[in-house]
Amino acid sequence: MEHRPVTVLKYAGGQKAARLTRLGIQTVGDLLWYFPRRYEDRRQLKDISTAAAGEVITVQVTIRSWEEKEPRPRLRIFRALIEGQKGTGYAVWFNQPFIKRQLPPGTEVILTGKVDYRGYAPAIQVSDYEILGSGDESLHTRRIVPFYPLTAGLSQRWMRLVVHLALEGVRGELPEILPPSLCQRYRLLSRYQALQYIHFPPDAAALHQARRRLKYEELLIWELGLHLSRWEREAATRGIAHTPDNALVQQLITALPFRLTRAQERVLAEILADMQSPRPMARLLQGDVGSGKTVVAAAAMVKAVAGGWQAALMAPTEVLAEQHGHTLQQILAPLQLPVAILTGSTPRSGREVVLNGLLSGQLPLVVGTHALIQEEVVFKALGLTVIDEQHRFGVGQRAALQAKGASPDLLVMTATPIPRTLALAVYGDLDVSLLDELPPGRQPVTTRIVSEKQRAKAYQLIRREIARGCQAYVICPLIDESDSIAAEAAIAMAAKLQREIFPEYPVGLVHGRLKPGEKEEAMRAFREGRTAVLVATTVVEVGVDVPNATVMLIEGAERLGLAQLHQLRGRVGRGTAPAWCLLLTANSQAARERLAVLVSSQDGFAIAEADLRLRGPGEFFGTRQHGLPEFRLASLPEDGRILEQARQDARRICQENLWQTPEYQALHQAAREKIAALQL
Repeated sequence: MEHRPVTVLKYAGGQKAARLTRLGIQTVGDLLWYFPRRYEDRRQLKDISTAAAGEVITVQVTIRSWEEKEPRPRLRIFRALIEGQKGTGYAVWFNQPFIKRQLPPGTEVILTGKVDYRGYAPAIQVSDYEILGSGDESLHTRRIVPFYPLTAGLSQRWMRLVVHLALEGVRGELPEILPPSLCQRYRLLSRYQALQYIHFPPDAAALHQARRRLKYEELLIWELGLHLSRWEREAATRGIAHTPDNALVQQLITALPFRLTRAQERVLAEILADMQSPRPMARLLQGDVGSGKTVVAAAAMVKAVAGGWQAALMAPTEVLAEQHGHTLQQILAPLQLPVAILTGSTPRSGREVVLNGLLSGQLPLVVGTHALIQEEVVFKALGLTVIDEQHRFGVGQRAALQAKGASPDLLVMTATPIPRTLALAVYGDLDVSLLDELPPGRQPVTTRIVSEKQRAKAYQLIRREIARGCQAYVICPLIDESDSIAAEAAIAMAAKLQREIFPEYPVGLVHGRLKPGEKEEAMRAFREGRTAVLVATTVVEVGVDVPNATVMLIEGAERLGLAQLHQLRGRVGRGTAPAWCLLLTANSQAARERLAVLVSSQDGFAIAEADLRLRGPGEFFGTRQHGLPEFRLASLPEDGRILEQARQDARRICQENLWQTPEYQALHQAAREKIAALQL
């Protein structure tokens, strides 16, 4: 029954079925897993005579008489005199002429609605009603009543009825997914009972238990899918056991003009140990802006090259790839290791040199964009792949780069501080290393919320810093997900700043519609100090290291998430001079309260937690990404504890091979289907 089309249910054929399809409901199972968005407690019947104005009440009354008015065109008011046990009042409907036929005088009915007072008599603006003795009043009144997200042409009353029919249809035949041992350990409801209670809970405690059971099942299936995916990947292939000799890595560290932080030393030790293991490394390197991830990645790449392997770093944009390439070339210069750069705008002649060098093995290191996963790119011996800002790539793109070698080690980097709960959900198949310490000498960035009235003062600060020989960013946020609109805003802003505000200083411009070569030239001019102010959109990654930049002005800061604002803020304060981040926003109290989190904190992870709570996981990274789970019921970070437990159980199921036992077969199958659906 669960897998049959929803049209097998009474009342769910024809147009109703088509409207359910708009909600993503095609089978009976889809209907069972389409959960209410809210509930109303209609268990307590009140008497009309005790109702207070503005109160939403449920009453049992008798219809005594009707009157109808039409105070203006297209507005007809139907008012019934109603009588309860202790008094009388009125029930009101708008533009529902059929109501008089359905509820003739003498009908006993249960009404729910908001109370208003017309003169001395209470009147209920009816939102729901049930005729006593109609047979299905138990679904809509005198209970905790569910309300569903619906589309035009479907009513709550109809939806409750077909959900009830679906539950009755699968009674006694709904398969249990969780093994009895887990249900007993956590005292979980059966699957059927949980679905029954989440749609029609007898009380608040039953609803809580239903949600707990279904959230755990959902999260356990997801985590087991991640663990099985990784377990099978590791079991099917033997990784590269790099030599324990780290002499070349130590030579790199000694040549650096600074000492590694304790966090960098700890994380590098974890990575080197992974690389020396025959198990393919799969590690996420998290670090706040400026924590030194690139140096750690460089050491890992050197480790691979020392054993005769090649290493590739893939970045999401040409600007960032160029920046990483130049940084690695500087860091690795003392070791005389060449670093190639391959992007979509690499000239044909240069491209051929890189392709031949990778094929022959003469080029041990390459940095690039999606260009690295093109078919013509062939490595002689790819031993390590490093992916920067993984959330900017699809799941398939990561796999495509991995496929260029024979089970190369994988290091994923992100400067977006990801709360632990979201990291477990998105990157559950990776081990996690955390750079939680900034290099000495990094300046905290003074952050201020600026109103439109204070714009002139913001420009004064920028002018003062430029006069001191420093530089500034002006960021124009993405508007309505449109590259062209954002570009036009940036073009207009750059023109205004150059013409009216800073005519004596050169103003640069970077936006999404520029050609790759034009973008790189604009960024290079800013890096080299040939432009004093850089106007940029957030479509373009401004992740360049310009220690001389000390001010960032972000227009329309309320449009951006806190985590993204924090990342942008990290582009200033990279030198030894004091730095400022100015958040220009409308005088909205709600916007200012949200942005105040940035003013009071420099902790990227605390900011990310706040951002996750405010915007939810689906929008945390700014746009929805491949591989980011969309749970039907579970919510992060609120259900973090359930996620942690599910992760522990999934790990144990894999380690002890429980998934191969009959008790775990249904759960194993559900996890397999999840893997297949997301191409993990």
